[in-house]
Amino acid sequence: MTDTRCMLAAKLVVAGLLCLSGCRQRPAPPPAAAPTGSAAQRQQMVRLQLRARGVKNDRVLAAMEKVPREEFVPANERARAYEDGPLPIGEGQTISQPYIVALMTELLEVKETDKVLEIGTGSGYQAAVLAELTPNVYTIEIIAALAQRAAAALQRLGYTTVKVKTGNGYLGWPEHAPFDGIIVTCAPENVPRALKEQLAEGGRMVIPVGPQWTSQTLYVLKKRRGKLEQTAVIPVRFVPMVQEAPRSARPLPSGE
Repeated sequence: MTDTRCMLAAKLVVAGLLCLSGCRQRPAPPPAAAPTGSAAQRQQMVRLQLRARGVKNDRVLAAMEKVPREEFVPANERARAYEDGPLPIGEGQTISQPYIVALMTELLEVKETDKVLEIGTGSGYQAAVLAELTPNVYTIEIIAALAQRAAAALQRLGYTTVKVKTGNGYLGWPEHAPFDGIIVTCAPENVPRALKEQLAEGGRMVIPVGPQWTSQTLYVLKKRRGKLEQTAVIPVRFVPMVQEAPRSARPLPSGE
């Protein structure tokens, strides 16, 4: 065998070995990316602030883990978005702490077909959580600047089915009543009559009631045969409803 043929044979052997090596040792798939940033913060929030305190509804927990809370707070508050407490959002208003949002949402017992009214849009965060549970969400905010900002955030994040209105929450939204659920995220001193009337038979209302900035109580109201059955849940402190209640609003009566 000539030197040229020997060299050619050697190259073929080496190439064959490399081919066999490459065929037998496929590269391992890249490891799954670990959650980072706000996704990891949301998982931690759900685990430590919600599950640990007794929030159990899987749909609610999934919604809380999905909605980017940092998108609903001012830029200078984003680093604190997942802290266990309320945050200022401007105009003298706040975004409720994650636990309260989750608790109130769980108490509302939202079904996929339910029509839900929120009083007090604020940042839009609660509306986004509700929109993960039903496409039929209506929300009212009396402060126009907040309503516009919330509507823009909801649209930007894909919550396009949420209807946002600037208006007086004491009056509800009669054009779209009755509602299977009503959630009030600011505290009136009395339960507005309009909201009672706009709650559907068999529906639920979750509402904080009490004097401004003092002792308030979170209630669940259920409508049965036209009457409201009330259950006190926990003491809370919410920002007050901005506008004074009309005369038709009455104190929360026992057993109504």
